[in-house]
Amino acid sequence: MTPGASARPVCSRSRLWAAALLGSGFMAAQPLSRMLRRLLRSSARSCSSGAPVTQPLPGESARAASEELSRRRQFLREHAAPFSAFLTDSFGRQHSYLRISLTEKCNLRCQYCMPEEGVPLTPKANLLTTEEILTLARLFVKEGIDKIRLTGGEPLIRPDVVDIVAQLQRLEGLRTIGVTTNGINLARLLPQLQKAGLSAINISLDTLVPAKFEFIVRRKGFHKVMEGIHKAIELGYNPVKVNCVVMRGLNEDELLDFAALTEGLPLDVRFIEYMPFDGNKWNFKKMVSYKEMLDTIRQQWPELEKLPEEESSTAKAFKIPGFQGQISFITSMSEHFCGTCNRLRITADGNLKVCLFGNSEVSLRDHLRAGASEQELLRIIGAAVGRKKRQHAGMFSISQMKNRPMILIELFLMFHDSPPANPSISSWDPLHVQGLRPRMRMSFSSQMVTLWKGCRVPQALLLAQQRLGSGCFQRHYTSHADSDANSKCLSPGSWAPAAPSGPQLTSEQLTHVDSEGRAAMVDVGRKPDTERVAVASAVVLLGPVAFKLVQQNQLKKGDALVVAQLAGIQAAKVTSQLIPLCHHVALSHVQVQLELDSTRHAVRIQASCRARGPTGVEMEALTSAAVAALSLYDMCKAVSRDIVLEEIKLISKTGGQRGDFHRA
Repeated sequence: MTPGASARPVCSRSRLWAAALLGSGFMAAQPLSRMLRRLLRSSARSCSSGAPVTQPLPGESARAASEELSRRRQFLREHAAPFSAFLTDSFGRQHSYLRISLTEKCNLRCQYCMPEEGVPLTPKANLLTTEEILTLARLFVKEGIDKIRLTGGEPLIRPDVVDIVAQLQRLEGLRTIGVTTNGINLARLLPQLQKAGLSAINISLDTLVPAKFEFIVRRKGFHKVMEGIHKAIELGYNPVKVNCVVMRGLNEDELLDFAALTEGLPLDVRFIEYMPFDGNKWNFKKMVSYKEMLDTIRQQWPELEKLPEEESSTAKAFKIPGFQGQISFITSMSEHFCGTCNRLRITADGNLKVCLFGNSEVSLRDHLRAGASEQELLRIIGAAVGRKKRQHAGMFSISQMKNRPMILIELFLMFHDSPPANPSISSWDPLHVQGLRPRMRMSFSSQMVTLWKGCRVPQALLLAQQRLGSGCFQRHYTSHADSDANSKCLSPGSWAPAAPSGPQLTSEQLTHVDSEGRAAMVDVGRKPDTERVAVASAVVLLGPVAFKLVQQNQLKKGDALVVAQLAGIQAAKVTSQLIPLCHHVALSHVQVQLELDSTRHAVRIQASCRARGPTGVEMEALTSAAVAALSLYDMCKAVSRDIVLEEIKLISKTGGQRGDFHRA
């Protein structure tokens, strides 16, 4: 080797080695594409420090070396392996970013993150051990994950966090190791973490006023957080990301102060829309939208520039000319970024979440401890990723869904005291596959063991499940109807028809006619009272002009969404007066949610009704959705007559003698 060649960085040597291997017979022993993929990742990681990608040899021009490197990169891209099928969902999204929660505990009590009284914590024996964390990390990285972020709770209170970072650093193909922290312990630990391989830092800070800090997080520590931020800058992290959850009436008056920090510091201040999670008492009125925040900052700095968006980025980035840092907006509520989402999450108790706002989880911990092989784990992961929906339910629906408190995402309550807001979600899943639709009731001992044996699930897990006892009422679950073949273990076609779910006992005759065919009201006097829930929906296609006015709340008649919501609630309460043969039902709850769909210039309406009685409330839910749609039409008809009402339909009903219904 020449002296000049030895001076090349590792990344350049790796590519040369890969090119040399192409002409040899070595590829017969190992798949070409897999080797090239690993080489490409490892070389990219070697160059991530900011060092020059290549150094010219003596007598070789820098331009020639750059052209050669470009040719090699192009070759590697063209011959790299297809992304892992297990980490690719049914919409083609490739998940290369994994967030791992190291603990459920936290040394703060942030108001938007957890209830003031705290949350029930998972027993230590049920949390992932360090070895289990590393085992799962190795598996995911092997399949294509190239970025891991450690979260919590507060990850820096875990005693072995430095060792975990050091172990992750050794994984071939992992480009980035990040941490999201509240900053209390950061200044003390950061030098060790940097030495271990930590390459990215996100620090939570919601106010620049010490007294307000104590109010928001219910603890002291403002100066420790600021010390941590400056320590990160001192050690060369660029940018240092500062996460600020903006809440109306609390800290939206500090937007300009946060933005001003980026003038002299290499910060990326990320303003996050207030998001709903269990226990944080989310209220739409508290949320400050991205556009409102942007307008406020533009009034101060009209020259604010939009920066190009990186692929799969969650943030919309802007820069004030002449400032060292930048600001960003994370628009989870007002403008979701689900279409490019590449993130997966593993909770501290070992559950895989494919969506932050979803309540569907699958326990990797249980399968791991039951001795599942690598291929079995991959099948389980692939099935979960395959069930990922196109996008989350929208801000109003999310606020009503049963989900973990934020502190526990980054112990899922297996038993709920009250029925879940989404009636299609059962309150208990003994197999740790939460959020999937109930198909039918059957004996665990006679049916489930056979099913899981057929899927080659380790015997240890079967024995553990049998210890739950065959006398308990059990619900068994299947994935959504559009799941791929990898989910067959959870969705055997022989169980039940694809849709609708439930027993679906139907009548041979119409129930609202007598024996002579005349209209008659059904006698429900002898039927037992049960808890009844029904959900219906409707869509109103407004067109671009009316949609914009509704979106900006500029209609002369007033706030169309509020009027439609009130109309839907009122309609549900008087359904028996509008539909001749409907019984009067004493509703215990009515909820009408409206969500703007900018892609279709439409408003999606969802109405939910609940009552305890002898008859169902599906007509109340349908009437509510339909009248809300008609009210929206009435509010907008002066602007456009080309408004279409469509898709008025029942989504689900539960509690009736004829079985539950859930539209696929």
